[in-house]
Amino acid sequence: MKVALFSSQKYENAFFSQAIKNFIDIEFAYFEHNLNRDTVYLASGCDAVCVFVNDDLNACVLAELAELGIKYIALRCAGYNNVDIESAHALGLQVVRVPSYSPEAVAEHCMALILTLARKTHKAYNRIREENFDLNGLLGFNIHNKTVGLIGCGKIGQALVSILNGFGAHTLVYDPNIGEGSYTQVSLDMLLQQSDIISLHCPLTDATHHLLDAQAFGKMKQGVMVINTSRGAIIDTRACIAALKSNKIGYLGLDVYEQESELFFKDRSEEIIQDDTFVRLSSFPNVLITGHQGFFTQEAMTEIANTTLKNLHALKHKTHTPNLV
Repeated sequence: MKVALFSSQKYENAFFSQAIKNFIDIEFAYFEHNLNRDTVYLASGCDAVCVFVNDDLNACVLAELAELGIKYIALRCAGYNNVDIESAHALGLQVVRVPSYSPEAVAEHCMALILTLARKTHKAYNRIREENFDLNGLLGFNIHNKTVGLIGCGKIGQALVSILNGFGAHTLVYDPNIGEGSYTQVSLDMLLQQSDIISLHCPLTDATHHLLDAQAFGKMKQGVMVINTSRGAIIDTRACIAALKSNKIGYLGLDVYEQESELFFKDRSEEIIQDDTFVRLSSFPNVLITGHQGFFTQEAMTEIANTTLKNLHALKHKTHTPNLV
């Protein structure tokens, strides 16, 4: 099986090169380009494509992949909102994913964003490098006894609940698909109204697109902290900026962004960023943005590579895999 791996990064090639040693019947062709209508031709001569979160597998791209003889699509991530699944199935393309690589990695990164914003350690770091030891402007707050609301509580959410319990926080959860646990289940409105910190852990679907819009922000506490390590489009970015300007949002931590496919995973330090919305968002002193690195640990990368290759091996040999989408 020959696989075209799109959106290839140097950091992940080492993990795939190590994992592939156990799968002698699979060969990778690495492409730095994102998969889209302009680059789909690169998959010519391959049996499968391996893609990431910002590759665009819309109906047109899928049709062209099918014409090139592609049979399989291997997502090396959990989410699949960037794939037109209905069109893929209609074309006979089989789609697999990595549903769980390291929930703790994302949960811990989420907690890192919370703590950094709460204690302003990122600002303290820059001050000390300039030999400025003044504490004014660095006043933080305790996580202990704060109310933290999780919208979505799958494996990542559950991992975060354990961390928050260790801090002595009061955890509220809105997720119709879970049972009882060491948290309090509430309605979405109650979570928005009562939480000091709100963290998103739900997939991007039609129902969750712009779930946090102007109306949702209006229900939140003044000065609330909002964290998103899930998918960018769950937040209406323009409404979010308005909420920052009015001080409704006191702290914002993002590992994802609605239009990140045009920005993230590349060095753009020598470029003029053309996304005015992102530039405005990043200009706020109470906003902390990381470039979709919540998953990025040694443990998670090892699991992603191994599971992706197991998925491809199962597809090639027509054996069972639980990771079909």
